[in-house]
Amino acid sequence: MRDAERYPFISSEITLGEASFRPYLPLTLLHQQVSVIASGLLDTGASVNVLPYSMGVELGYEWERQTTALSLTGNLAQYEARVVLAQVVVKQFEPVRLVFAWTQATNVPLILGQVNFFMEFDVCFYRSQVEFAVSPKTISE
Repeated sequence: MRDAERYPFISSEITLGEASFRPYLPLTLLHQQVSVIASGLLDTGASVNVLPYSMGVELGYEWERQTTALSLTGNLAQYEARVVLAQVVVKQFEPVRLVFAWTQATNVPLILGQVNFFMEFDVCFYRSQVEFAVSPKTISE
């Protein structure tokens, strides 16, 4: 992968040992004049990016002003969600606009899923080395 940045997996619960390591990507979210430093869980099984409610509020989104609703599935099916857009900066890479399902759930991490994180970035997991690499998508000519 060209220009790839490598990151370690992060342990979410020390008592689980090796099973607790997860691929959390450090990034900055930008909306209007507000920036939030966060870590997003890379989830290849997630259909969409998910923004936790508190993080959306911190970025300045107002729930009532977001009129495009979205139905989530799985553990988040019971919560309402709205579509929001945010710029995301990963390391030294150019900012990328991502679409998020902003959920009213409070106990969910920032999730980076198929639409559209994995459409904008190439990711290679080295689970046996407890690392992963991220680079901007390769544009074929």
